[in-house]
Parts: sequence; C-alpha cells; structure tokens
Amino acid sequence: MSYRGAEAPKTVSPQSVKVEDYMARKLITFSPDQPMHEVVDSLMKHKISGGPVINDQGELVGVISEGDCLKEVVKGKYDNMPIFTGLVEEHMAKDVITVNPDLNIFEAAKMFLEKRLRRFPVVQEGKLIGQISQKDVMKAVLSTKSATW
Repeated sequence: MSYRGAEAPKTVSPQSVKVEDYMARKLITFSPDQPMHEVVDSLMKHKISGGPVINDQGELVGVISEGDCLKEVVKGKYDNMPIFTGLVEEHMAKDVITVNPDLNIFEAAKMFLEKRLRRFPVVQEGKLIGQISQKDVMKAVLSTKSATW
C-alpha cells in the first residue's frame, strides 16, 4: 500500500523545432556590384565558404561561393593571369533554394539530404533574415529532448 497519494500528471511542453530558432542571423553578405577580389578576401578573412548576395532592399538575389571563385581562377590560368576579376553578379548562383523560418527542423534535414547542399538562406517576405546550415540542424537535434519531438 502506498501513502504517497495521487501524483499530478506531468506535462511536457513541446519544444520549438523551427528553423528560425536555430538559424544564424548575423551573416557575412555580399552585394551584386561588389568586386570579386573583395569576396575572396572576405571568405579568407572570415573563414567561410560562401555567402548570400543581397540587393539594397535586403532581398536575396544570389549566393556566391568558393567554387564560384575557383571557376575564375581556372579561367584566369588560360589567360596566364589567375586574378579575380569582375563583379559578384557575374559569378553568383542566381537560382537559390531558400527555406521559410517556420519550416520544421526535421524537414530542413530532409532537404539537406535531398538537395545535397550545406546551407540554405532563410527568407521571409522576400527578405533575407538568416541562414540554416547542416551544423545548425545537428545542434537543434542535440538540444531537443526526445519526449518533445
């Protein structure tokens, strides 16, 4: 026989598992009219592999990456002048896959596997508000309690 009495039911409040809760908000961004040599300098300085390209209104217009810069190096070799010329808008990827901040983190994980990308810009009402990476998803999973998924 127990003398503890009735226990109050335990309530488990669900944890948020949205992209907006785990995305990076302070991003290194580039502009379409920025010279490529500045991009390379910034990538090296900040130890990043790429970044979003935004216009003056804060709208995402592309993504520039180390790979885009390497294409310029290879092109320069044929001209016997491996320098970074041109502007970001001439080299950036323009068809960018983005995600909504309300997207479930597990759906984002699925997108990473399907699209084979390392990061997605997070866009709301046409404006860049952050970026979610595979590493951010892993951090989210580690901080999520199994009972609240």
